Amino acid sequence: MIFGEMTLDEAEGAILAHSQKAGAETFKKGRVLARADIAALKGAGVAHVTAARLGPDDVPEDEAAAALASALAGKAIKAAAAFTGRANLHAEEAGVLEIDAARIDAINAIGEALTVATLAPFETVAPRQMLATVKVIPFAVPRGELDKALEIARLGPAPMAVHRFEPRRAGLVATLLPGTKESVVDKSRAVLEARLQAMGGTIACEIRTPHSPNAVADAIGALLEDGLSPILVFGASATVDRRDVVPSGIVRAGGDIVHFGMPVDPGNLLLLARHGETPVIGLPGCARSPKLNGFDWVLARLAAGMDVTPKDIMGMGLGGLLKEIPTRPQPREGGSTAASSPRIAALILAAGKSSRMQGPNKLLMEVGGKPMVAHIVDAALESSASPVIVVTGNAETEVRAALSGRTVTFIHNPNYADGLSTSLRAGLSALPDDADGALVCLGDMPDIRSAHLDRLIAAFDPEEGRTICVPTVAGKRGNPVLWGRDWFAAMMDVKGDTGAKHLIGENEDAVCEVPMPDDAALNDIDTRAELEARL
Repeated sequence: MIFGEMTLDEAEGAILAHSQKAGAETFKKGRVLARADIAALKGAGVAHVTAARLGPDDVPEDEAAAALASALAGKAIKAAAAFTGRANLHAEEAGVLEIDAARIDAINAIGEALTVATLAPFETVAPRQMLATVKVIPFAVPRGELDKALEIARLGPAPMAVHRFEPRRAGLVATLLPGTKESVVDKSRAVLEARLQAMGGTIACEIRTPHSPNAVADAIGALLEDGLSPILVFGASATVDRRDVVPSGIVRAGGDIVHFGMPVDPGNLLLLARHGETPVIGLPGCARSPKLNGFDWVLARLAAGMDVTPKDIMGMGLGGLLKEIPTRPQPREGGSTAASSPRIAALILAAGKSSRMQGPNKLLMEVGGKPMVAHIVDAALESSASPVIVVTGNAETEVRAALSGRTVTFIHNPNYADGLSTSLRAGLSALPDDADGALVCLGDMPDIRSAHLDRLIAAFDPEEGRTICVPTVAGKRGNPVLWGRDWFAAMMDVKGDTGAKHLIGENEDAVCEVPMPDDAALNDIDTRAELEARL
């Protein structure tokens, strides 16, 4: 890759390294300079730019990031589209993240260009949570380095996978001593039930029994007969030895002690045992609290169908100090601060009168074997946008029929004759409360595909100030546009038939231009001549 200062005559087709003003226009970092851009820069008196030109053995940053992210993603993981050399991986289901740390380290050791950052191995993850990010540092990766990384990633099972939580019907034994308060036992059960429910399980049966080996053995036997797994034992007194009451009861029931103790605090006194294929766990006293402890780590793996060995437990010491300390003040109860993929809805505006078509509703006319409006709806359904909301108005019954069988939400706009802005307001009003943004799509753009929409979603990043994502083709802006939640209130105030275009011009600092691989973002069909040209 050639990088450095270039004259404008040398810079056509190069990648702009730093944003550059050209009169009233700003060309942003990463823009591939077209001939018209060069002319605009010359007209503004610019003589040189800092830019990068790729060589024949260079792989562009987005292509490289997307390829590696796809190779890293195993079961229940989705790799998002790449943007600015970054491709994020997200969980598709709740579960436990397994990572081949050695292969991730090997990829990061190849060179400076490719980097992979992940969550810690065996972390409990939620749907849509970000698990890893692949970031290309320069504008391109040498082909040889990418090939090495892909070879490592494809050597055996994918280096990253999410083991999803399976519904578990657990059995609970709670032992009692004279003076044990029922309220304490009730609270302990409630805390445990909440833990299991977060992992898709439940307490199917609880037995409260005296704190003696024989009583524990009888209770475990009864729960085994009911087919419950795992079996969890809350001892009224902490287990301090393999020969104590709870482990003795497990052995008398025919079980085997797998491991006692763990290098995790809180959680040191956890007891892991098995009865055949059924895990039996003697719970440490800290499991009566909802705060994170070593039992959570063991329970999560068991709930995800993963085996837990003595070696696994003995390897939990690094990072196993879980007590609240000044250098780690984050709360461990309630909500999550984990990064997650943004929830982006798709609004399909399909309410217009097709007045310029001078005839039937253009959205119902066939293009490529199906109604025009079905193309953009299918693209939205195949993308990572959710939900897909279709705003109807003119020919509502026919539009609904054209989209029959598709999983979309219909919203009718009775004021469609007053312009596009009324449909925009109707669609925004129907968005779910947790939508982070919305792709506003026109129904007359049959060339848009899911890859175009996913590229816009990948560009969206409120933390980086990218809250209005606009597709571009050779520097020309098009549709659809992705709007962040921060703009919804202003969009509700728009009037007439021009939509929210003025907000883009008035808020350039929030605008992210997203180059598209083809001209689909510019291809809408307004007139009969344009339609006939397609046919």
